[in-house]
Amino acid sequence: MNDPISDMLIRIKNAQHAKQDMVRIPYSQMKHAIAQTLERSGMVGASERKGKRIRKVLDLQLLYPGGKPAVTEVRMISKPSRRLYASYKNLHRAPRGGIILLTTPKGIRSSIEARKEKVGGQLIAEVW
Repeated sequence: MNDPISDMLIRIKNAQHAKQDMVRIPYSQMKHAIAQTLERSGMVGASERKGKRIRKVLDLQLLYPGGKPAVTEVRMISKPSRRLYASYKNLHRAPRGGIILLTTPKGIRSSIEARKEKVGGQLIAEVW
């Protein structure tokens, strides 16, 4: 697997389309931080780390507001071959009504949170 972050986001999208209640993802601190950011923005429910040592997994509860999936599509902005960065002045709302995830010196933030905190960073993905 070349890009574990894109794998995580695609697993969430596919589980939502299959109308599952939760999705299980291999654990990493970065994925957990992304899950917490998605939780704060209302895209997924509670996230919980389970397991020990090498068998750690991240369980994410999926949300269906109004009977529709909260995550319908994902578009990766930065890729392993091309990293894109933006200052906080250049951050805007996602064009499709979702959120843009980015890494900042203060951790993983949505574009709205990063603009309020006046920090920029590497753009990861757009989720809507």
